[in-house]
Amino acid sequence: MKPLETLRLLLRVGFFALFVLAPPLDLLRFDLTQGHAILFKRPWVIGIDDFVAGTIDAGELAFRIMSRVFLPLLAAAGLVITIAYRWGRLYCGWLCPHFSVVETINALMRRSIGKHSLWDRQRLPLQRADGRPWRTSPAWWPVTIAAALVFALLWAVVLLSYLLPPAEVYGSLLNGRLSPNQARFLIVAAVLLFIEFTLARHLFCRYGCAVGLFQSLAWMANPHALVVGFDRSRAHDCQACANACDNACPMRLHPRTVKRNMFACTQCGQCIRVCAMVQRNNADGGLLQWVSGPCALDKGERGRRQLAASGCFPGRQSSAVRAAHPR
Repeated sequence: MKPLETLRLLLRVGFFALFVLAPPLDLLRFDLTQGHAILFKRPWVIGIDDFVAGTIDAGELAFRIMSRVFLPLLAAAGLVITIAYRWGRLYCGWLCPHFSVVETINALMRRSIGKHSLWDRQRLPLQRADGRPWRTSPAWWPVTIAAALVFALLWAVVLLSYLLPPAEVYGSLLNGRLSPNQARFLIVAAVLLFIEFTLARHLFCRYGCAVGLFQSLAWMANPHALVVGFDRSRAHDCQACANACDNACPMRLHPRTVKRNMFACTQCGQCIRVCAMVQRNNADGGLLQWVSGPCALDKGERGRRQLAASGCFPGRQSSAVRAAHPR
């Protein structure tokens, strides 16, 4: 595994652990029983109770709401949008705990039915990018269902711990003494999440997630943003490839097409990895790689042209060097 792939794996695992452990560690949650948020073990109080009690006036309350609610939210949103404007949906592909579930279920689906999703019309090739055979078996189907169910239950419990004291939530689960409201929340949330994980996880990432949608909009607004570039001058090298990059994309996109059709790209780099694997015996390397700046214009709606800028695709440069200095 290459260093960048290892880094991405560690970030995904670490952020998923943070997502689960943030409430028990009192790093971030909203306690309905106390009526306020908790941030880094300290209460994050707006001051509505103080205003009702008459200890602060309307001006102080407005200041607290602005400084403790709107400004932090705007700062967080601004940071995410700024990153997305330059580098795309990095949060989705490198941190998001939901996308980690998407990739896990995708892999299990491929083993059980040979497709990433039940809605895919065609089965994926029974051959890995490195040439090894890929075996599917219905025996993996129970494992896939079990994984989706476990993730759904885990997510339901974690979401509840963001709203109620975690000690109460986990204690009630261990003792089997859930309140009726807690039980209803867990059942409804687990059922909805199970359906989403098994049937609609890609659709949620594309159209249902506001965080992902606004990142995509910011990314699309910058024609120089980081994008998966395709060296079309070497398109003939794709003839022996069974669309490995398309098949590897967790979002079921087509990396070689224009940026508009890559609207939901999460910058996970799976397409780049498998392309390099397919072209491992090619001295020029893979045809896909991350590009930005002027090189990214080649992915624009009007950018279906070869850019004269050198350095966009090192493989192309190496071919030119070998042609100028033949052995």
